[in-house]
Amino acid sequence: MTQQSVQPKTGAEDAGPGSRVPAGRSWLDRYFHISERGSTVATEVRGGVTTFMAMAYILLLNPLILGGKDVDGNLLSQPGLITATALAAAATTLLMGFVGKVPLALAAGLSVSGVLSSQVAPEMTWPQAMGMCVMYGLVICLLVVTGLRELIMNAIPLPLKHGITMGIGLFIALIGLYKAGFVGKGTATPVTLGPAGELAGWPVLVFAVTLLLIFMLQARNIPGAILIGIVVGTVVAVVINKVADVDPKIWSSGPPELKGSAVSSPDFSLFGDVEFGGWGDVGAMTVGFIVFTLVLAGFFDAMATIIGVGTEAKLADDKGRMPGLSKALFIDGAGGAIGGVAGGSGQTVFVESATGVGEGARTGLASVVTGLFFAACLFFTPLTAIVPAEVASAALVVIGAMMMQNARHVDWSDRSVAIPVFLTVVLMPFTYTITTGVAAGVISYVAIKAAQGRAREVGAFMWGLTVIFVIYFALNPIESWLGVS
Repeated sequence: MTQQSVQPKTGAEDAGPGSRVPAGRSWLDRYFHISERGSTVATEVRGGVTTFMAMAYILLLNPLILGGKDVDGNLLSQPGLITATALAAAATTLLMGFVGKVPLALAAGLSVSGVLSSQVAPEMTWPQAMGMCVMYGLVICLLVVTGLRELIMNAIPLPLKHGITMGIGLFIALIGLYKAGFVGKGTATPVTLGPAGELAGWPVLVFAVTLLLIFMLQARNIPGAILIGIVVGTVVAVVINKVADVDPKIWSSGPPELKGSAVSSPDFSLFGDVEFGGWGDVGAMTVGFIVFTLVLAGFFDAMATIIGVGTEAKLADDKGRMPGLSKALFIDGAGGAIGGVAGGSGQTVFVESATGVGEGARTGLASVVTGLFFAACLFFTPLTAIVPAEVASAALVVIGAMMMQNARHVDWSDRSVAIPVFLTVVLMPFTYTITTGVAAGVISYVAIKAAQGRAREVGAFMWGLTVIFVIYFALNPIESWLGVS
């Protein structure tokens, strides 16, 4: 008998079937599992830059949303808000990259900021509102530590996960079309072409040119199609703005030009300005409902986004589950507390992460690149205004189209699946909220299964989610019944 030699393990055994991990990999490759996930350093950098460019608008939009008065009539400093938004996004995205090791970028959640501005600030001071952010973030972290959040995500049936992916696709496509001015609020109809029933203005033309360019590059299988389209679109916008004497007001995010110096000093005046307690005039019931609403906004929007982006990045298995999911979920929950301490609202995973995934990003290195760009914005905030929202919006529409490919995995002949998936897909863009789409899909799935006499197939967590979502939809009548304003 000949003695068989035993080869040492190289790590390729964990890379999956058909994967080849080259010998002599760099520490960067080994740490982020770049080769194992079929990517390269260049691809990850390109994906990270693309994600940043697609979500850089948050540096302007979040301060706008949080620009209202609190119960005492106080306003947050705009320079402080921009710094807080960039700081929190950089910290949480870098944490996701180095620890979570997945291509998910975080920034101020617009749903969370909307709740803070419309529901929390009118009831309490801004420091107290940021304290509520810290509280909801800690609650979500507790759900992750106990394993409840991941169990909830894994308990969602695979067809609904595909529906969530498609719904997010349509949702971000609608965001892109709306931000570009391609669609607007109608008069005779809810939505119309352009803001006044027709397409008009140079910015809409820049959006259309950028969108078509990206589609054409993708059809030719050109690497970096989205990033190339964004760069070219920005150059076109700058040129048009200079030579066509364009009215600055028609650009949705301001004219694509550098205003003053490119360098600015960060304003950390809001950092640590957090208060806990002092809610005597508000009442414990109102505080409880506020925390519950923030948890819903931060929990399920992020859950749907992680599922959608993770599936698009091919990080999920055949049951729609992601490796290292618990770390990603914990970091996302911690983003609520980090954002509250920074003074820039709760942080959550952004659907714009899909733009980087569309460029081939598969690892946390892409998130590190995105996070470093946000950190740089602490000192170069004026540069973020150069890329117009109309250009970045084109990338969102492209990704929306790509995510609709999941429709091929749904059995549309099975009504117990088709109806919940349909409601999930259409209600996300129609209601302009991811949470509503997920809620409608879960409730309808459980109700139809019960009507078919297959209630046991649903599982305890899906029944629990149904109860939670019913409460979510019934919050207003419950508050009225309890006398909570």
